[in-house]
Amino acid sequence: MTAPSPGRRPAGHPALAAFGTTIFAEMSALALATDSINLGQGFPDTDGPAEVLAAAKEAIDSGRNQYPPGPGVPELLQAIAAHQHRFYGLALDPATEILVTVGATEAIAATVLALCGPGDEVVTFEPYYDSYAATIALAGATRRTSVLRFPDFAVDEASLRAAFSERTRMVLLNTPHNPTGKVFTRAEIDLVATLAREHDAWVVTDEVYEHLTFGAEHIPMATLPGMAERTLTISSGGKTFSTTGWKVGWVSGPAAAVAAVRGVKQFLTYVGSGPFQPAIARGLGLADATFSTLADSLRDKRDLLVSGLTEAGLRVSVPDGTYFVIADVADLGVTDALAFCRDLPHRVGVVGVPVSVFHDDPDAGRSLVRFAFCKRDEVLAEAVTRMARLRTIA
Repeated sequence: MTAPSPGRRPAGHPALAAFGTTIFAEMSALALATDSINLGQGFPDTDGPAEVLAAAKEAIDSGRNQYPPGPGVPELLQAIAAHQHRFYGLALDPATEILVTVGATEAIAATVLALCGPGDEVVTFEPYYDSYAATIALAGATRRTSVLRFPDFAVDEASLRAAFSERTRMVLLNTPHNPTGKVFTRAEIDLVATLAREHDAWVVTDEVYEHLTFGAEHIPMATLPGMAERTLTISSGGKTFSTTGWKVGWVSGPAAAVAAVRGVKQFLTYVGSGPFQPAIARGLGLADATFSTLADSLRDKRDLLVSGLTEAGLRVSVPDGTYFVIADVADLGVTDALAFCRDLPHRVGVVGVPVSVFHDDPDAGRSLVRFAFCKRDEVLAEAVTRMARLRTIA
């Protein structure tokens, strides 16, 4: 292979040069190499509701395997509208105010690219899901953050106000929140809404864990007075129905904004997830018990892992939602969670993810580790047994 000529720019998008390989790819590869229990990546190890899986098979068998309509298949658009009205009282026009995407990650990317550009600023909370930073960089916009700090991850009003400026174009809000498991309170949501109105900014909400809460109320931003017209709501079926590999997401909001997002999305994936779209539509129409049963099951798994991590000598923030637990390993003498996570599979055969990689300010999460509890009970029990060894080898 010949070397690039002098002055030739290296391959790759310059905006992504600082991001490299995701931490999830690194840690999942390490889990395989060491035969460790992977509590790093957030995907369930069991299938979702039988009715949803059967609907996908029916769609495949009936020949729905070609390109679906650009906005999404009609029954899914209608099901999303019905879901938003059923759970939150929001009225949406399926034809103009909803767009189906290839997972929530594409919805986030297409929305940021559609609404933001160079000179714009995007406010978000850190730690943040890693695609947020990359997408903002691809848009040429500037990321401004407010830190949520262990153990309660409460919003710091002064910090949040300082993140806003005359250049604020968008607030990117994730609730229930990955990686902390925090469910934003009504007061916190109100504060974000107030600041968005003051700065005439869009609010884009990532609500993929909306049904995975444990006693805390999930409050969609679009339900607040005066916010529906400046909010784009994103969710997906992957977390709700344990079908993360299907990549069926959506974005909803004002018709003109959704049209702008659709204009970008058509040049990203065009369309996708054909036979899985009617299956997710089937899922969204299932009885309330389907949604509550999954949350109840996850609550039990959360409690199992929290108890085990606590007994292993870690301080733990008990989450109100999602399927992640944040633990502080500082009491084990750890000052670098990234090094700790790279070593943990070799020491006890468990994989976690360092929270510092989700921060602009690495000091804010230097000794914090995220573990996923969306695994079978026997897997979690074995992970807890292995983590207990830390007390004797720390």
